[in-house]
This record gives sequence, structure tokens and C-alpha cells, in this order.
Amino acid sequence: MADVLPLVEARLRAALGEPDARAAVTFLGTDRIEVLRFTAGDVVRYATLGMSAQPMTDPTAVVADQVKGPRAELVLSVRAGGADTDKVLRPLAVLAASPQVEGLVVAPGASLDVGEPLWPGAPFSSVLVAESGGLVEDLELDEPADPVRFLPLLPMTPNEAAWKRVHGAQALQERWLAGGTDLRDPSRRSVPLD
Repeated sequence: MADVLPLVEARLRAALGEPDARAAVTFLGTDRIEVLRFTAGDVVRYATLGMSAQPMTDPTAVVADQVKGPRAELVLSVRAGGADTDKVLRPLAVLAASPQVEGLVVAPGASLDVGEPLWPGAPFSSVLVAESGGLVEDLELDEPADPVRFLPLLPMTPNEAAWKRVHGAQALQERWLAGGTDLRDPSRRSVPLD
């Protein structure tokens, strides 16, 4: 099967424009993960490139399938100028490498935690993985490969992450919607959870 990463980058460029910066991170025993930055008006988007090179596989599988299995890249959108969000590059690369390193299958509704602020002073150390198909359309690949999904990441405060573990992703998203929460605000407070 052809290398999917040029197709993935082309899809990102078609949806988000030309990246104005890119950085690469390599972790021991993993493929290289790049993070591309796209700026449009007052919104900065960070997209991973490299997570979809291999399908995510069940860590209990005896043999990893090199073709079939879910593929994804991660997209984080924040308002520009409110914080030093460019420092999110390494945490994003860590999350994108988690399928290779930890055998995780990243899917909508999942929580991912980096164990430290996403950027200096950020009130978030974890994200909620949202449904794909909105900002960047899924990229269909030749059969039998699964499509590449571009999964939005929604930063969660520690209180929101704890509440989500009890009540679920859908309930937290409904709270955000009801509260008019600006999920792109890099320094927003937790939504009321009473």
C-alpha cells in the first residue's frame, strides 16, 4: 500500500490552508510524528502528521495487521494570542505516538492525558477526543484499509475530566453547549458541573 502521509498532508492543506510552521518529534521505538500549525484569523490549529502511517491495533492481538484497523490524526484548535500555545507541539506528538507506544486505539469519546499542562500555564492536561468529519473530512483509502479520521481534541480541565469519567463524554459536551463554553479559549475556566 502506498504511503498514506502525503495524502493526509494534502487533505490537511486542502481543509486548513498552508501550514505556517511544522515541528517533528521522534520517540524511541516509534515513527516520526510531525505537528503542523495552521493560522486562520484569530484561530490557530495544530494537526498531527504521522499517527495514521500505521493502523491502530488492539494491544492484545498476537500479530498486528499492517493494513486494516482505524487510522487517525489529531487536530487542536485554539484562539491565538491568549497563551503560548505553540508549546503544545510536544504534548500533541506524545498523544499521537500513544497508539505505537502504549497500544491505545484513539477513538471519539476517549480521554487522553499528558500528565502536565498542554502549554505553559494551561488549565488543561487532558483532552476529549471528538467525532471526526467536521473541520477536515475523513480520507478514504484503498480497500481494505480503513479511512483516516481527523479527530478534534477538546481540552478539559481536571474537574471536567473527572466529571466525564463518571457521566460520559456526551454529558460533558452537553454541559459545554448549555454553558456556551468557548472550547477554543486557551485559558477558559471549567464549565459549571453542579
